[in-house]
Amino acid sequence: MIPTSAPEASPPGPGKAGASGRGELGLLGSTVWGAIGFALVGTAAFSVWAFGGGWFRTHGGEGALYAAIAAAFVVLSGLFLHPLIRGPRRVARFYAAFGPAFVVYSVVWSGCWFWLKSGPGEWLGAAAGSAAFVGLAAWRLGSARGFWPALAVFFVLHTAGYFAGGKSMNLLLGLARGATGPEERARWAALAKLSWGVSYGLGFGAGLGYAFAMFQARPSPSDSVRGAASGK
Repeated sequence: MIPTSAPEASPPGPGKAGASGRGELGLLGSTVWGAIGFALVGTAAFSVWAFGGGWFRTHGGEGALYAAIAAAFVVLSGLFLHPLIRGPRRVARFYAAFGPAFVVYSVVWSGCWFWLKSGPGEWLGAAAGSAAFVGLAAWRLGSARGFWPALAVFFVLHTAGYFAGGKSMNLLLGLARGATGPEERARWAALAKLSWGVSYGLGFGAGLGYAFAMFQARPSPSDSVRGAASGK
């Protein structure tokens, strides 16, 4: 959560900000900031499901519900996660990179889920959605530096958060079934859905922070030397 910058005597490299990057997040800082920030966003976005799911059953169905949740993610993410962007105009540049990537990710993931449903659809959606999100984010940020490590880390963290959230929700739903009245059951059910948003947000956000830091890392002096040598 704490912005870090490399000492002036240290060369800039992946996860470091040079003297001109004072106040920018490093690799660890971006990962932590992304996890916490997106957990807050996930809680707010999943509240659409927790408190408005019944309304959507008669107003557009699952497709409209997923679209509303995705819109909440896109709109709210820039407010909490724009510090992941280095340099000026952070909010605008965050939306320009994150918005298209998350929309495509959502479409791909939802398509896989509607096609194959739980289990295979979730795993295929996690893999294809992760590739779509990381690839588009790299393109929008103008760098594919560290693409494969970023994709691997994002997939693992995103998928772990998603499935851990599902287990958390099922556990709390079990408690809801033992509630004494309908109001108490409704409260437990809403809490169960929100817990999934927290867990999903932690995993997705950590992977997001890691990927954004990798794609914005400044080349180290050794990279510059190797690049110059290969150009000879």
